[in-house]
Amino acid sequence: MPDAEVNGIRLHYDEQGAGEPMLLIMGLATQMIAWPPPFLDGLAASGFRVIRFDNRDIGLSTKSESVPQRKDVLRSMASSRLAKSEYSLQDMAADAAGLLDHLQVPAAHVVGLSMGGMIAQELAIDCPHRVLSLCSIMSNTGNRRQGRPATSMYPELRRTMLSPRPADRDGAIEAGVAAWRAISGPQFEEAEVRAMITAAIERDPDPYGRLRQLLAIQASPDRTPRLAGLRMPALVIHGLADKLVLPSGGIATARAIPGSRLLMFPDMGHDLPRNRIPEILEAITRNAARARQAAVPAASA
Repeated sequence: MPDAEVNGIRLHYDEQGAGEPMLLIMGLATQMIAWPPPFLDGLAASGFRVIRFDNRDIGLSTKSESVPQRKDVLRSMASSRLAKSEYSLQDMAADAAGLLDHLQVPAAHVVGLSMGGMIAQELAIDCPHRVLSLCSIMSNTGNRRQGRPATSMYPELRRTMLSPRPADRDGAIEAGVAAWRAISGPQFEEAEVRAMITAAIERDPDPYGRLRQLLAIQASPDRTPRLAGLRMPALVIHGLADKLVLPSGGIATARAIPGSRLLMFPDMGHDLPRNRIPEILEAITRNAARARQAAVPAASA
């Protein structure tokens, strides 16, 4: 898998398929290998050039050297003020745009998941000419009153996101699987998740990237007013069983983006349930087709 030098950092990326480019942006503390193979294969089979990458501070992409203090992260999560951080979601969106530049892709369909949805929204706001269509999955607008974790998740978040990762390999794997299980819906695929967590730990043993990314979220302002200016076809997908980003986050996102479409699944948590992937793929493909249909009158004019 190749690397791209963008914005003074190195992004590790991968491609499969051919056709219209579709950029996939993964979420908080999660590497690009977490995209389910059936999801990737389905997009490629639908005629897309699928591009995925490790965000900065995760996987095989560039890591910052700072060591965030957990008390500072906790304080930022409890405060209504923007946190201090080395970078913001806007910087991460600029990374994504830089990757498109590296690949000589003028514009792409963009799909973001969780924090990746936030980055995708920011990319669409800052560089609307680079985003053919937008899909925001299990994400929110940055409004801290909507899409917050369920109260029942707070102890789990403190344990998995803010506590040190177990030093031994087996303990780290078990902690990762437990964290994934806590946020997933009823269709939890333990064997698949365990294999992914194992590979992720072997690719990236850095325990602090997730804290730096979390601070980037807390350092970024509410996008709601700026989302109102988007004009590309937009699709919002959310799970009614999502406890990490409550469904209010998806509803608020759909309300904020003019003409967006909202798709919600009762059996989806903060994951991509395998039984729903065909429907999700169909919805994303239809959203991309809306961009092509909108471009026809413009080309004819």
